[in-house]
Amino acid sequence: MSVYFRSSGVFELGLAGILLVTILLICTTEGLNSDGQHLLELKNGLHDEFNHLQNWKSTDQTPCSWTGVNCTSDYEPVVWSLDLSSMNLSGTLSPSIGGLVNLRYFDLSYNEIKGDIPKEIGNCSLLQYFCLNDNQLSGEIPAELGKLSFLERLNICNNQISGSLPEELGRLSSLVEFVAYTNRLTGPLPRSIKNLKNLKTIRAGQNQISGSIPAEISGCRSLKLLGLAQNKIGGELPKELGDAWELNRIDFMGEPDLGFLKKLYLYRNGLNGTIPREIGNLSMATEIDFSENFLTGEIPTEFSKIKGLRLLYIFQNQLTGVIPNELSILRNMIKLDLSINYLTGPIPFGFQYLTEMVQLQLFGNSLSGGIPQGLGLYSKLWVVDFSDNNLTGRIPPHLCRHSNLILLNLDSNRLYGNIPTGVLNCQTLVQLRLVGNKFTGGFPSELCKLVNLSAIELNQNRFTGPVPPEIGNCRRLQRLHIANNYFTSELPKELGNLSQLVTFNASSNLLTGKIPPEVVNCKMLQRLDLSHNSFSDALPDELGTLLQLELLRLSENNLSGNIPLALGNLSHLTELQMGGNSFSGRIPPTLGLLSSLQIAMNLSYNNLTGSIPPELGNLNLLEFLLLNNNHLTGDIPKTFENLSSLLGCNFSYNDLTGSLPSVSLFQNMAISSFLGNKGLCGGPLGDCSGDPSSDPQKNTDAPRGRIITIVASVVGGVSLILIIVILYLMRRPTETASAIHEKENPYSESDIYFPLKDGFTFQDLVLATNNFHDSYAVGRGACGTVYKAVMRSGKTIAVKKLASDREGSGIENSFQAEILTLGKIRHRNIVKLYGFCYHEGSNLLLYEYMARGSLGELLHGPSYQGGDLVTWARHYVRDHSLTIGILDDRLDLEDQSTIAHMISVLKIALLCTSMSPLDRPSMREVVLMLIESNEREGNLTLSSTYDFPLKDDISRK
Repeated sequence: MSVYFRSSGVFELGLAGILLVTILLICTTEGLNSDGQHLLELKNGLHDEFNHLQNWKSTDQTPCSWTGVNCTSDYEPVVWSLDLSSMNLSGTLSPSIGGLVNLRYFDLSYNEIKGDIPKEIGNCSLLQYFCLNDNQLSGEIPAELGKLSFLERLNICNNQISGSLPEELGRLSSLVEFVAYTNRLTGPLPRSIKNLKNLKTIRAGQNQISGSIPAEISGCRSLKLLGLAQNKIGGELPKELGDAWELNRIDFMGEPDLGFLKKLYLYRNGLNGTIPREIGNLSMATEIDFSENFLTGEIPTEFSKIKGLRLLYIFQNQLTGVIPNELSILRNMIKLDLSINYLTGPIPFGFQYLTEMVQLQLFGNSLSGGIPQGLGLYSKLWVVDFSDNNLTGRIPPHLCRHSNLILLNLDSNRLYGNIPTGVLNCQTLVQLRLVGNKFTGGFPSELCKLVNLSAIELNQNRFTGPVPPEIGNCRRLQRLHIANNYFTSELPKELGNLSQLVTFNASSNLLTGKIPPEVVNCKMLQRLDLSHNSFSDALPDELGTLLQLELLRLSENNLSGNIPLALGNLSHLTELQMGGNSFSGRIPPTLGLLSSLQIAMNLSYNNLTGSIPPELGNLNLLEFLLLNNNHLTGDIPKTFENLSSLLGCNFSYNDLTGSLPSVSLFQNMAISSFLGNKGLCGGPLGDCSGDPSSDPQKNTDAPRGRIITIVASVVGGVSLILIIVILYLMRRPTETASAIHEKENPYSESDIYFPLKDGFTFQDLVLATNNFHDSYAVGRGACGTVYKAVMRSGKTIAVKKLASDREGSGIENSFQAEILTLGKIRHRNIVKLYGFCYHEGSNLLLYEYMARGSLGELLHGPSYQGGDLVTWARHYVRDHSLTIGILDDRLDLEDQSTIAHMISVLKIALLCTSMSPLDRPSMREVVLMLIESNEREGNLTLSSTYDFPLKDDISRK
């Protein structure tokens, strides 16, 4: 009996154990419900570096307690929200996400997820919020997204998603916000966008979206923000934009700033055509930005209907006509920028009554007339920029009436008179830029009381008298530019107080005396230009302590003494100009330590003696080396074979001896670079064997003699006539120039230079050269690269794009360009037009010569008023970053021999027409140079047309 009970007990215990295990298995299986299983699969595709998902365990009954998971409160809860944002997750997004069919909220933003958006997301039919922004997702937007009819917000910005926006997006009938900026999206906007009646925000800037804005956009009746900036959208602005009555902001900016509504931003696209007059229907707009497009036509007067308009930016387009007077009734206007267009006529008189105006920028147009003299009287002006126009008259006296002005830029106009007291006493002023006008008077010492002033730019005016010692009070001054005026006397020692000074340009004045040694206290100085003055005596040795100096220009003065050894300490120096002085002694070997020297070392036209230091061969970045017209002896160092970047050098008129370095640069250099050194040989000078028959300067061959006689006669006669005509014309009264300029030009448009704004824009140049692509380059030099461009009119032009200016002044506003009418020379059928490329007041670096014309225009161009032609050219083209010329259609840009030959011929012509007889080569030297040039290219007759940039240097006054 007892055995039976024991057996029965064991059986019952066993049965209970089986039941317990079964129950546990059942419970475990229930924890892994479908939502939990899908989430675990999702986790398996992710890398969780910081274990944010460590509580996602298969042993849980439901996933409702897991990090980032929210479930419904039903009897059988399901996952409705999944927030995994900012968890530093990586990996890929598993297709298992499609199994969460009850999901309404999904946020995976700010992680490092890669791969495609799974098409299975279309199974989450209840999804309302889908956020994948700021990851590394790629691939295309799946068309299956169109199944999410309840989706209200879709954010996929800041990824690498490509392809076009699918038409299926038009099925998202509940969509309120679509954000996809900063991806790689292409193609046009889908026309199905018209179906999105509830859509308020579209942000898809910084992509490659193309095509035009579809007229169907008007179907988005709730649209308040359209963001498509920095795409490739073109075409005309659809007038239907004016029918989008709820539109508060069309923002092409592409930045996540949703706090400012009622703004219409359409900038930096390829929009063309006219601004539709329906723009006036957007009566709720407060800010409108159409800048940096290709819009044409006139500014619609309908802007005046937008009474609440506070900001209007239409700069950098192709707008024409006058500024509408109707804009003067926009009493709420705060910022108005119409710059870089083709606007003409006066500044509306009513602008002076816009009481809310703070920022007024109209630069880079062709505005004329005077500036309204009441400007600033009723408004707290902050920024005023009217530069690069044709404005006349005086500066308004009340611009700083309310002590708010920080920037006044009136560069490149025709303004005259004195700087008004109201400006001189403006305590808030930070930058005063008056370059290129006709202002008179002395240096305004009152400016030195302005404690916030960082820039004084008075270049190219008619200021006179000394620079006052009060200049030392401008302790925050960073830029002091007073070049091309009539300042006299010595520079004050108080300049040394300007401890923050970065650039100082006092070139082309009448300054005298010593360079004040106190200038070495300006330890922040990067650019120092004192060229073309009458400074005398020795250089301060302490110049070598200006360790930040990048540019040092001292050319064309009366400086003497030795070149300081300490200049070799200027490790950041890229350009050294010391030509045209009276420096003596040896060239310091320490100059070979200037490892950053790149643009030029110019020591020409001095009294330097001794040998050329072999240490200069260490300057492997140097492009131009000018040592001509000194008293140097010895040979050209063999170390110069290491000057791999050298584009040109000049050793002429010294007492050098020996053979030229064996590298091709020296062997193929023009003979003019070595003239006046009787002891040099090799390369273009003939071999060094001592055989007279091998010397081209002593060749007695009979045919050669006849050629020399003929060429000498022709060149001599032409040169004599040319010199006589030049001297005659230069002595004529200055009014003759303007009289001739007023006459009708007898030459066709293709034979002249014309102002940039009368021809084409910088944007046209960008298009014609595919943004200055290397495939359009036809030549490179120290100043930059020459490109060939065929404009829309069919005209072929040469564009020289110069290297970036290190100082950067003025670059923030626009890339300036100018087409220069400088001179034309006719010799039988040989006609050359040449201009000058110039680096902000320094010595002449190269020539640009194009097209056909007459000698008369050489001295009677649009701006020349007599006097030294080279000096005028230097003044005229200073600060221009782009030089453009019309190319002769017959020019073969691929024929390098023709190019090399015409460079030599023009160089000879310029030498022959030098204003100083001492600088002109002898007729024998001219003939030899012509023969040498022709022989090198395999011909003995001058070509009929030479139209290509010449790279050379003239550092003599």
